[in-house]
Amino acid sequence: MKGVHRFGVKGKLAPRYVGPFKITERCGSVAYRLELPPHLAAVHDVFHVSQLKKCLRIEPDLTYEEHPIKILDQKQRATRRRAINFYKVQWSNHSEEEATWEQEEFLQTRYPGFLPSTTN
Repeated sequence: MKGVHRFGVKGKLAPRYVGPFKITERCGSVAYRLELPPHLAAVHDVFHVSQLKKCLRIEPDLTYEEHPIKILDQKQRATRRRAINFYKVQWSNHSEEEATWEQEEFLQTRYPGFLPSTTN
């Protein structure tokens, strides 16, 4: 939830996020009703999608698990001895703009079965 000033302003213009809160109802095509705690009773409980942010589940040791979702692009780099395949991968919890180039060998060992099988 973005833009609620009751959580303290530290002299910065950056919005603050609080939560996570459960979505109880979809109100129209771009708004959601949230289940807010009692201490936020003065805050209206319907928010536009631009005011919401996806909740990232963080483990107790402050880590989270990422999985490759899809391959966006592929390229091959040639060295003196062999060709190395690279794949542009979109990861879970990230947008397409944050995709990274990964070596084929890394993806095959870390995420077996993710890459399409190729016949050489």
